[in-house]
Formats: sequence, C-alpha cells, structure tokens
Amino acid sequence: MNEPPEADPKKLLVGLAGQQNAGKSTTFNMLTGANQHIANYPGVTVDKKTGFYRYRETRVELVDLPGTYSLTSFSLEERVARDFLISEHPDVIANVVDASSLKRSLYFTFQVLEMGFPVVVVLNMMDVAKRNGTHVDVSALEHCLGVNVIPTVGRKRRGKTELKDAILDTANRKTHNSLRINYEELEPAVENLQKRLDQSKQAENYPSRWLAVKLLEGDSEAERIAGELLGEECEELKMAESVRQEFEEEHYMNVPDYLVGCRDRLATKIVNTCVTETKNGRDRVTETIDRVVLNRFAAPFFLIATVFVIYQLSIVKGYELTVYWWPILAKLRAMVAGVLPAAGILEDPYIRSMGLWMVDSANALLNYIPIFLILFSLIAILEDSGYMARIAFILDKLFHSFGLHGQSTLPYILGGVFAGGCAVPGVMATKGIPDERSRMATILTVPYMNCLAKIPFYTLLINVFFAPYKSWAMLFLSTVTIFVALLVAKLLTSTLLKSMETAPFVMELPKYHSPTLFGVGQRAIERTWQYIKKVGSIVVAVSVCVFTLLQFPGISDEKQAHFEEEITQAVGTFQKKIAMTQYANQFKDEAALASMINLYNDFKTARLTTKGAKASKALSARFKANYPEQFKFLKPQKDKDAKKVNKALRGLVSKRKSLRRQIKESQIETSALGMVGRSLEPITQWAGFNWKINVAILSSFAARESSVATIGVLYQQGADENKSLEDRVEAEAGEGGFSPLHALAIMVFFALYPPCLATTIMIKVQTASYKWMVFSMIFPTTLGFVAACLIYTGGRALNLSGIQMMGVFYAAVLLTTVCTGLFSSWERKPGPPPVPDLREAPKPL
Repeated sequence: MNEPPEADPKKLLVGLAGQQNAGKSTTFNMLTGANQHIANYPGVTVDKKTGFYRYRETRVELVDLPGTYSLTSFSLEERVARDFLISEHPDVIANVVDASSLKRSLYFTFQVLEMGFPVVVVLNMMDVAKRNGTHVDVSALEHCLGVNVIPTVGRKRRGKTELKDAILDTANRKTHNSLRINYEELEPAVENLQKRLDQSKQAENYPSRWLAVKLLEGDSEAERIAGELLGEECEELKMAESVRQEFEEEHYMNVPDYLVGCRDRLATKIVNTCVTETKNGRDRVTETIDRVVLNRFAAPFFLIATVFVIYQLSIVKGYELTVYWWPILAKLRAMVAGVLPAAGILEDPYIRSMGLWMVDSANALLNYIPIFLILFSLIAILEDSGYMARIAFILDKLFHSFGLHGQSTLPYILGGVFAGGCAVPGVMATKGIPDERSRMATILTVPYMNCLAKIPFYTLLINVFFAPYKSWAMLFLSTVTIFVALLVAKLLTSTLLKSMETAPFVMELPKYHSPTLFGVGQRAIERTWQYIKKVGSIVVAVSVCVFTLLQFPGISDEKQAHFEEEITQAVGTFQKKIAMTQYANQFKDEAALASMINLYNDFKTARLTTKGAKASKALSARFKANYPEQFKFLKPQKDKDAKKVNKALRGLVSKRKSLRRQIKESQIETSALGMVGRSLEPITQWAGFNWKINVAILSSFAARESSVATIGVLYQQGADENKSLEDRVEAEAGEGGFSPLHALAIMVFFALYPPCLATTIMIKVQTASYKWMVFSMIFPTTLGFVAACLIYTGGRALNLSGIQMMGVFYAAVLLTTVCTGLFSSWERKPGPPPVPDLREAPKPL
C-alpha cells in the first residue's frame, strides 16, 4: 500500500477530498460539467457524487468525497471519506485547499499524504486570497509538500486545464517523494510500529505508516482494523498502548494532542515559508458583515428576515408558480388518459382507474417542482455565500437544549413552523445537518410543523366550531406544534437516539463569497432531479396499495343494480329528449354515446386549463379538426337539433357525475379503509372521532389535502341543496351532538398525526431505513391519539368547553417545554475546573 498502484493510462479513478467550504463542489463542477451521477454510499445516507470527463484519451472518474476536517472516526462523513480512500484505492487524490486559509487546510493535506496516495493539491480561491492581501508562493509550496500544486478559482473555471494535466501527470508518475511528517519524540515509536506492520499480513490492505500513527493516537477504527487482521491480543496493539501510556506518564500530555502539535508546527513552518501577507491578512469584508449579522441584538432580526424571504420566495411564490405548472401536468395526465381504455358511462375499466390514480399520485408530488427549484436555489445561495454556517451558529445553543442542531432551523421553517410549509422539502433539507443524532431527531419532528395541506382542514373546523375565536385558535395550532416538536426531539435524543453517533460540534465561519449563477442553478436542478427520481420510483408502488384499499371489496350487488338502473333511466331520458332530432339514431349505440360523453368531458377539461380568447379559439379549432362530426354537439352554432343534443348531453353528464360520486362514496363506506374506520370507532370514540373522521384521517395519509375532499364526499349534499361544506358539517354536527371539544381533539390529533405518504417516503429515503419510516407513523399516531383522548375525555370529565380546554392544554405544553429547556441548560453547565496535580512538576518536552 505504501507504493502507489500502477494506473491504467486509459482509465483513472480520482478522489476529490478536502475540508468543508474549500470550494470542493465548484472544483467538481468545473472538471465534470453536467456529466454527474449522485447516489448514496452503501449503507449510509451520505451522498456519493460521481462525475466523468475525458482528457488526453483518458477517461477520468471523479468522486466527490464528503467535506471533512480530518480522516478520524468522529463523524459519518469522516469515516465515509476514509473508507473510500482505503477500499477503492484511487489513482490520484485531488486535495482542494482554501488558499485564503492555507494553514487550516494543511492539517487535512498532511493526513492524506500520510496515507501514501499520489496527491495533487488544488489551491482554490486564489482570488479571495489575493483580495485579502495573501500571496502564496506556489513553487515553494510544491517544494515543501513534494506534490503538484495547482492554483485555481473554481467558480470562475480558472486553472481547469492545468489541473487536468497535473492529475494525469501524477497518475503516470512512477515514483512519488511527498512530504513525510516528522513526529519528533514519537518518530522512533512510529517507525518501529510501522516496521512491524509492514511485516504483518495487513501490509497489502492498509498504509502501514498511517495505521501506525492512528494506533498511537488510540483511534478506535484503526484498533478495530488491527484487531480483525492481527487478533485482539496482537503485539502491535500492545506496543501502541505501551508507547501511549509511557509517553503520557512522562509528558503529562496525551499522544493525539502531541501529534496535532507536531502537525501544527509543520503547518506554521510551511506557511511562514510560502505565504506573504501584504494587507495584514485580514478579510475586512467578512469582518464588517459579521459585525452586523452576528451582533447579539441584530442577529435574530437578520435571521428572521432571511427566513421570511426564503419562506416567501419558495413556499408562497413557488406555490403561485404551480398555477402555471399544473396545466402542464394536467396535459400529461390527459395524454395518459388518451392511451388508456376509454371511460364507461357509469364506471371505468379497472386499468384506467388504476393508471389515472398512479398518474394523479405522481402529479401531486411533481406539482412541488417549482417550489423545490426555488428552495434549492436559495439553499445553494445560503451555502455558497457562507451565511448557512452562521444560522447554525446563532441557533445552536437554543436547539441544543432539546437535542437538536443549529441547522435544524431551516428544515423546521420549510416544514411550516407557523403555517403553510411542506414537510417534504423540510425532511430533504436535513441532509446538511452534520450531527447524525440531531439529524434523525429533526427528520422525525419536522412533520409536526403545520404544512400547507393541513390548513384547509383547520380552517373547516375552526370556521364551524371556533368562529368567535378564529385568531386564538390559529395561534394555538401554529405554536403548540413547535413546543411538541421540541419535546419530542428531547425525548427521542434522550432515549431511542441516545446511542446514535454524534459528532463534536465544530463551527467554522467561512468567508463570504458571491454565489455564481451556474453553481446555484446546477445545484438546484441536481437536487430537484434527485427528488423526482427517488420519490417517483417509490410512490407508484405505494399508490397502488392505497388504491386497492379504497376499492375493494367494492359495493354490494344490490347497490350496483340500483346505480345501473339510475344510469339506464338517465340514458332513456336523454334518448327521449333527442328523439325528434335528426341525430337520434346516432346515439342509440351505447359505445357511441359513451364516446360522445368522454369527448364532452375532454373538451370541458381542456377549456379549464386554457387561458385567453386566442388559446380558447385554438382549442376549438383543434377539436373541430380532430372531431368534425361531433364538434357541433360540443359548440352548437345555428343547428337547432345540435343545440337540443348539447342540452340533453349536459343533463346526462351531470347525472352521470352525480351517480359516479355516489358510487365513490359507497365504495369508501364498504372499502377496506371504510371498514377499518367503522371498526376503530369503539376505540376512537374516547377521542371523539366517528367513523367518517376515521376514514378522513386514514385517507389523508396519501395526501393531507384529501382529508377535506373525503369529508366533502362523506358529508355530501342533496341534489336540490346548495350548501357550503362548513354548513353541511355544522348541520350534521348539531344532529349528532358534535361539539367544539370534539373539534379540538380532532385538530390536535391531525396536527400530531403521521406525515403524509410523500413525507413518509422522504423519511425512508433520508434515513435509509424502513424501521424509522414505520416509527414515523406509529409514534405520532400514538402521541396524537393520547393527546386527543386527554383533551376530549378530560374536557368532558372537567366539564370544560372547547376554548377552555384549548387554554388548559396550551398552558400544560408550554410549561413543560420551558421547564425542559431550563433543566437541559442547567444540566449542560460545566462544573468547576479540576484541581491540578502538583505532586511533580511537568517535564519539558
């Protein structure tokens, strides 16, 4: 392993490694352009970004490794990067370093060099260094490190050709004479341990000097590797332990700190040799901006303003764009409908129903694409500009009291902190949280936020049962969910997630940069496409299951016969009305009549998605050209018989629509979900739910919006009525004894209810675990039901009204949250410093 592998001159594997915020992504984009592929590393959710390019008749596969500060085993990203280097044996490592912070970047470079790989140092952000008055002597740096150093400006694509040349030259070079770090007093111990490792059977698998250094550091992953290869009681482990103990007893300093000191002295020496500061090396722009945005009093206002802008542009304005995007999806649906078997007069063929259900499910998710494009663009701007790290810095202390992370802020905002977000982008935005335990807690609590789809259901119940207290009720729902999310996060991180890996909080505030249009756009498209592929591949399968549960076992034969008789009478009425026209014989055939009804519906649907007189004329012209014989029944001009047919046709279509809606209602009642709703009634009655509410809640799992739609079907009006849904629910509530206490229990349950289908799928994608996906459904259901039972049953026992119980519940949750936060803060306060051991004066190093 100490000798570089012989590279295939026609094919190279290159690893792009470096610290965060060093410009690694821009370098990756500069080299590969749009030829990229994103997947996950096996077994983890860390992105594996791979790109390709061809240069000088060589095909280069470039792997963008996670940004890390070291190659230890503290975090998932560090282990992923290290495992890739060890297991994949790349031909070249392109180490991206920040020219404006060279010393900080060199620590990582030393560790890569220690692993014995051929390395090219990409000295990025040369423009920032120049602006700061920092001059780097590239030739001197090459001499110090013993590797090629290529100055670049990744976001402006400067240094691209030179870097490609250097990668090929390094891969083809037979020998390498890179820098070897001298560990001073520990150097003899490192060499002895290295020699023993060279003689063992691990020499072919791992770089022996790197492993020797890691064993002396006491790195747990290195000890595991040595234990597996050489045995738990091997001499190498004992030797490393012995050297470590002797050194620490003698120097009153642990070995890892001493090794870091050696690297620091070497980095300082290299920087003093290669770097010249002409303006005191200060980044006055960053300092000036930080003085304002990180000011103790101004920081919260800037944060809120940033959040508000993100929310407004992505959720509000993005949702407005769906008005223009949806017609495109509707046309796609119409194209699919045209390919499927034609609809029947009363019922549709099963293949058609299933196909359109799948398309509708996919469209419900694809409709979010404008939101995602804007959202991911704004996130990329925050990341590239350097403000994202500052958001985490500002809120980390508060969130840390509840087991969360400063970067949990953005997912909560996108999920709809107060109202109107969407949990899907919220869960997706957790990808940037470096602490795995906090990331999991954030993923599992983002769905408690008030997404846009919950608002119609809240609005319906508040308008019916809390009309005099609308503002208070909305304030209650908007804030109580935040407190519950914090408490749940604290509960999970103290119990189920307690053993999960957590990385030490390392906060680096990068310098401010101007994002480039290409970089932001590419990142937004890349992440949106990733969403489409991942969600689209799963939603089809899940939508089939939900469809089946809502269709089978179907309505009884008696009801089926009733509906068929109704449609037969309606068709008879239609025939009677047109009997005296010249077109009577044209519609005696049932297939011809069904075709005419479908054409009428297609024309009507197309008109709904067409805007403007010009477009409307074009649509009419297209239908007239395609259906010259039937068009006169769609838009009759002076033909009196055609007008009669059109009028009768409208009546038949209206009757057909009413019957199909009744069939749908009957199917829901007799479907598997309907039967589950009725079977749950004996249990859910303690929370005040009847079977209709049960069905509405179950059906809302596919999409929150469907809850109101389902209630609309269940609380259907008569043919001669024209009441709003609120009026219908209120009328039936009065008859059934439905009270504000019932409504409060339902709203709280709905707020804490499991995430919708799309969010659940995203939880599976982000956690890479079906176990957590199932947990994300079961736990909120239990929590929501317990809360609803406490509200309904407790309120009845105490004889409280709905608004009174709302106040009691809110006060209890608020008090619990405040006490938990204060207790956590008090618990984390450091104790008094340890008393120094003065029995013997420390010896000088």
